[in-house]
Amino acid sequence: MREIDEAWIEEAVTAYRRIEDRQAEFQRSLSAIEVSVRSPDGLIEVVVAGEGGVRNVAIVGALRSQTSAEINRSIQAALHAAKDAADWARRRLHQEVFGDYPRLGGPS
Repeated sequence: MREIDEAWIEEAVTAYRRIEDRQAEFQRSLSAIEVSVRSPDGLIEVVVAGEGGVRNVAIVGALRSQTSAEINRSIQAALHAAKDAADWARRRLHQEVFGDYPRLGGPS
């Protein structure tokens, strides 16, 4: 008959609950983050959520004689910059929440 190490099991359950709590904290914080970015020409502003979803796209500059192709490039530039900014914010938040946990399979 195998011996069950109840202390080890309790420690594992406690560690798992801590990780679950931090994961929930990470998800709550991520949904609260918004990143706002403008296109290089200042024409378009894009707001994205921390999880990457676009929340708003607005024309904030003056439309003068821009062609639809120029406006499309401004939108694409702002979307790309907003995605990069949201990725950076997500990585930074992840580091803040999970930074003190060792990586699985990594060196100890």
